[in-house]
This record gives sequence, structure tokens and C-alpha cells, in this order.
Amino acid sequence: MSAPHPSGRDDALVSSARGASIAPGRAVAGEVRTTILAGLAASSAYIPPRFFYDDQGSRLFSAITALEEYYPTRTEAGLLARHLPAIAAATGIERPTFVDLGAGDCEKASRLFPVVRPASYVAVDISDEFLRASVAAVQRRFPDLETYAFATDFSERLELPDIVPTRRRLFFYPGSSIGNFTPDAAAAFLRSLRDQMGDDGALWIGVDLQKPVDVLERAYDDELGVTAAFNKNVLRHVNRLAGTDFVLADWRHVAFYEPRHHRIEMHLEAARDVVVAWHGGRRAFRRGERIHTENSYKHTVAGFREQLSAAGLRTVGAWTDPAEWFAFFVARRA
Repeated sequence: MSAPHPSGRDDALVSSARGASIAPGRAVAGEVRTTILAGLAASSAYIPPRFFYDDQGSRLFSAITALEEYYPTRTEAGLLARHLPAIAAATGIERPTFVDLGAGDCEKASRLFPVVRPASYVAVDISDEFLRASVAAVQRRFPDLETYAFATDFSERLELPDIVPTRRRLFFYPGSSIGNFTPDAAAAFLRSLRDQMGDDGALWIGVDLQKPVDVLERAYDDELGVTAAFNKNVLRHVNRLAGTDFVLADWRHVAFYEPRHHRIEMHLEAARDVVVAWHGGRRAFRRGERIHTENSYKHTVAGFREQLSAAGLRTVGAWTDPAEWFAFFVARRA
């Protein structure tokens, strides 16, 4: 899980310093619908994970991060609490433009402000409404900080608007959201960050590491069923976007570790024979047939260092928690 936070070109930019609201361009509804229906019509049906993140999905994901079973958030938080001064010193950037990718409620980033001391803060996420509310809270707490909100899809390539300062960009991508990308997509995404960071920029990125399977599977199938609700909520969102008629009670949450690719997979499985219809089409799902909704790849420190290098980034430093469940990397242009 962790949020790749991506979807069409649903862009909105707010600058508190300029008091401006700018919309560079919105996703065409037909394009979003086409993407969804193509996934449902595929031989192995899938829904791109970017559609998790409507307002309700973003709130459910925030709840997931507080669960006992979901170790990545608290493990990364503990790692940063112990090593943040060393991480900042190794990065060597004063007063950065702090670009928070998959910002969510902005809490992870804002807790770092006393050490990072950003000149400006750029919150990037997919859910426009949720992001605006989160950034408004940041503005109330830090009224003197130049703050931007940018609601967009960065699943393939992040392109920040011209209004965002270009100097000393520090990209912050916590929570191991990079694990939601396939290896090829991750490489392309990391290259896009490299292209935008300049010689005076850097990347801070959290990476979930390989660990016992039972620990991984509990993290993605919690006892309270919050992750199940998060997974099933995508159907409600797809109904709104594509005009499908999914009934949530017809589907159950499935999550398991796939060892060949070192990844957790999440699916929605038909609890009975069902037919899902939309304007101009329909698909029958047999009981037990699945819709693939997410992958979450698990890495090694050495392997991710190589992945950064292949994207033209050199590792400045890497830190792990005592159990070596999670890693945090600092990288700059090679």
C-alpha cells in the first residue's frame, strides 16, 4: 500500500504567498473512463491503484498508517527521529524547496520542518479536495512559509509547474510508495525526479525492505478491516468515474505475498458470480475471479542503491531501523 498517488492530469495549484489559484488543466473525464474500462476488460482485470485516492480513500489510507499491523509508517518515523540530523547533514541543502510527493495529510513532512527549515513547501498528491484541506492546515500552523498545493498524477512522470521554485529542490517521497511501481516504471519515475532536481537538489526516499511473510501479509490485511475498506472503496470511486455499477458487498479483499517478484499483491475477489455493467458494455465475473488493484514491491538496500544508480542518482547515505525492516535513502544527481 503506500500511496503512489497518481491519476490522469487532474491538476490544481494553490500558492499561499501569491494568493493565487491556478488550474493548468484537468483530466478529460472520457480519458479516465477509457483507462478504467480498459483495465476491467483485460484478460486479467485490473484497476490502476491511482484510483484508490478519492477523498474517502485518502482518509482511509491515513487511518491505515495508524494501525498496529501497518509497520512502515511508525518504523520510518522512528528511523527519521533517530537519524534526521545526520540525514540533513549528509544532504547539505540549506533552506530547500521541500517537495512532498504523495503528501496526504502533510503530517510527515511538517514534522520535519524544524530541522529541514524549508524556504517553501510544495505538497503534491492526487486527491484535490483532501490536499487543499491538508495544505490549509499547514498554512495555519506555518503562516510565514510559502506553500503550494499541486494535485496531479505523477505515476509516470512528475512535471512541476513553472511557478514552483527551481533552486535547491529537495524531493521527499516517504512511506515506500516507490514500491507501488513496477521496476521499469520506478526507473522512469526516478529519472524524472533526477531531471527536475538540478545539481543543487536531492531526493529523500523511504523504501520497505524484504522481511518475514507473515509480517508483510498482516500489514496489508489488518484485523479491523481498514485495508479491506480502502481496497473496496476503489469500486465506489470507479462507479463515479466510469459509470460502472459495482456493489461493494459482492467483493472481498485479498492480499498476499508473491515471492517470485518480492511483492505484496492486493486484489478484489468476487464473492459470487456477478455481472458489472456500464454504458455500452458489461463484464461477467465468476465467483473467485479477481481484479488486481495494487502491487507493493519489497527491496534490499543493495538492490535499491543499484536502482538509484541506474536512474542517474548517486546514494549519499542510507539508514535502516535496528530490525532492518525499512530503509531511508538520500540521493543526488550522479
